[in-house]
Amino acid sequence: MHHANHFYGHAHILAEYCGLDPEHPPRINGYLQHGWNVVDGLGAGTPYVPGRPIFVYSEQTRRRAWSMGRRQATVVGAPFLYLLTMRPAPDPAPPREGTIWYPFHGWEGQHIAGDHERQVEEIMETERGGPVTFCLYWHEYKNDAVRASYEKYGRVICHGYRGYQWRDTDIDFLDNQLAELRKHKRVASNRLSSAIFHGIAAGCEGAVYGDPMHLDKEHRPTADRIRRSWPELHGKHLDPVAARASAMSELGDGYLASPAELRAMLGWTGYYTSDSVDAQSRAEVPA
Repeated sequence: MHHANHFYGHAHILAEYCGLDPEHPPRINGYLQHGWNVVDGLGAGTPYVPGRPIFVYSEQTRRRAWSMGRRQATVVGAPFLYLLTMRPAPDPAPPREGTIWYPFHGWEGQHIAGDHERQVEEIMETERGGPVTFCLYWHEYKNDAVRASYEKYGRVICHGYRGYQWRDTDIDFLDNQLAELRKHKRVASNRLSSAIFHGIAAGCEGAVYGDPMHLDKEHRPTADRIRRSWPELHGKHLDPVAARASAMSELGDGYLASPAELRAMLGWTGYYTSDSVDAQSRAEVPA
């Protein structure tokens, strides 16, 4: 299994959905998209073995992958949507308030450049409907100076560590995110990202505005193309119907597989499900 399949606990969520051990997911037979992007679904620089399957969120991503020579691409939908099927919202739902803001983040290979203090000023001027929670990516959360820029204005959190080389993965990352999203009325960021799609899917109003900031050696035309291609997802106050339709499409809504189908696609048919183990245990109990 490529180690990126474990990022954010994705493999663990799919294993739980399939009735397998969520703490020790089986090896996925291929590469699982681990975040929204506008290319083939694979992370930049991912070493790819030609001919191996890749599992992507949406039909749009599958078509891009095909055009780039990834002919073994299969649409399965985003792990976050599978999580939503397993964690239904409480009924009645508790009231939501305020905004959860996700600043654009860097990672081990690329650091972010931008004025966080100036960013916060625009956020606080815009988000007047309640308290603001700032959710930093682990990379920025560990930076005392960056974290301090936001702590002066509101609550600062981190959903957990993405994981790397199968180590230290916070398998509750998306559970933590879902719980926070359901507390907030709005989800916002200065860049269109997985967090915005997840927030809209979880029932938040979306917004994307402010200084987009930039990564070291970033391909700027791609960032510009995102804003041109998804205008309905950019702005301080979006049309909720258009924003949700676009977000759900990018996450692969309508393409979720059944547990049996997903086990077959990921190469997990040889593993016992919890139901089959329970059935076997009952069969072995003397009458």
